[in-house]
Amino acid sequence: MKLLDIGAVSEKSGIRPSALRYYEEIGLISSVTRHGLRRQFPPEVLMQLKLIAMGQSAGFSLAEISGMFGKDGTPQLPRAVLHQKADNLTRQIGEMTVLRDTLRHVAECRAPSHMQCPKFRRLMDLAGKRTARRGTSRNKPSKQR
Repeated sequence: MKLLDIGAVSEKSGIRPSALRYYEEIGLISSVTRHGLRRQFPPEVLMQLKLIAMGQSAGFSLAEISGMFGKDGTPQLPRAVLHQKADNLTRQIGEMTVLRDTLRHVAECRAPSHMQCPKFRRLMDLAGKRTARRGTSRNKPSKQR
């Protein structure tokens, strides 16, 4: 088995050596030995790093991703969790589409004031209802004492 040192893994994956050391520290990847001071990884680490990147792109935390690898580093992808994340992404895509359309409308609206535009007011009402359904705003003001 041809091992890859940390520099080669970094070069092939595009991930900084410091991030690779961190991933190893938290148990996402494992080096198998050292050559001098340089960590040596099996070639399979490149596939693991691709899965980690895919998981991060999908919104999984590193802790969630670490639970998707078996003790030997092979992927054990929980299908139910993946379905739930896909459903969340579908919801977020819908919300982002509405937000994009709202911003475009605001940028192109010919009304003298956006507050005079019926479509803008309708979109504002919808945004307020979505926030109320979630129960809280993401940017809650802090309480005054």
